[in-house]
Amino acid sequence: MSEIQLSELSVVFPDGTVGLDSLSVTVRGGEFLALVGPSGSGKTTLLRTLAGFIQPTSGSLTIAGRDVSAVPPEHRHMGMVFQQHAVWPHMSVAANVAYPLKQAKVPSAERKARVEEVLELVGLAGYGPRKPASLSGGQRQRVALARAIVARPSVLLLDEALSALDEPLRDGLRRELVALTRTHHLTTVHVTHDRKEALAIADRIAVLRNGVIEQIATPPELLARPASAWVASFLSDATVLPGRIRAGKVVVEKLGSWAYEGDAQDGASVDVAVQPSMVHLDEAPGSGSTTATMSVASALFEHNGYSVSLRAGEHTFRAFVAGNARPDIDTEVTVRIDTPLVFASEQ
Repeated sequence: MSEIQLSELSVVFPDGTVGLDSLSVTVRGGEFLALVGPSGSGKTTLLRTLAGFIQPTSGSLTIAGRDVSAVPPEHRHMGMVFQQHAVWPHMSVAANVAYPLKQAKVPSAERKARVEEVLELVGLAGYGPRKPASLSGGQRQRVALARAIVARPSVLLLDEALSALDEPLRDGLRRELVALTRTHHLTTVHVTHDRKEALAIADRIAVLRNGVIEQIATPPELLARPASAWVASFLSDATVLPGRIRAGKVVVEKLGSWAYEGDAQDGASVDVAVQPSMVHLDEAPGSGSTTATMSVASALFEHNGYSVSLRAGEHTFRAFVAGNARPDIDTEVTVRIDTPLVFASEQ
């Protein structure tokens, strides 16, 4: 199992744009790390730097204790799978998969045996003679995965590798991919724009913004203890509202107040993050409740309910409503909000 170590790694492009800003992080051997963040956050730049397609401006990158900062991609012993299937249409499945072994001058008999072994591993046993045009999108992505691991790489890099696939095929291949990487103890770095995917399959998630890792933690830790209001907003769709500390409470004007046990001084401005799971619709007004108007409802089939938008005065925030019946729009409801997350104001 190969550990990846980044130390003060920076990438500055020729036009002065900062792609990565002094990243220091360790990816443990055998770990499945997901990289998430908005467009332009640096996640793809980081992956391509790991692969060797982008050279760091400063800092170091080591894999299994070896500094590979200046090592070309073909000598890093990594496998990589891209969003598009990237299989050669004029080659058979077997020839596609065997290509890295042929380049490495692996003897023909061994090549054939390893290709058959890895095709069986990805569920394509017997597909060797076929051409990619005769395969489905999911099968072509399995070919790309087989080609990435046939040379027994120390690290597997995935660049939106599943995003071009439709559900439920995507979900099935996602599960198989995680099982494969864990069975073979592959250190894996996976770039994805799908936050739910990252939360479902990663051992840890690195959340990037503006070339910096805002937080790296396990999925439960990120949801329960986000490092900032921005992380809470990006990862769990929290609504961030302006608040103030007053006499031991955090107060959001015209919405409510909650007990505060942090170290912000009285009168300090804070960011209050309200996650959808914190919002409850009560049948009758009670202590700590407020009145809101239902404005939008979208079905959430995996949760057997709806994601709704609520307006309370000048504030709009999200909630989950269980049940099969779509909530009535523009109706008043009684809302209770659990103690929200409180952060120092970014303003």
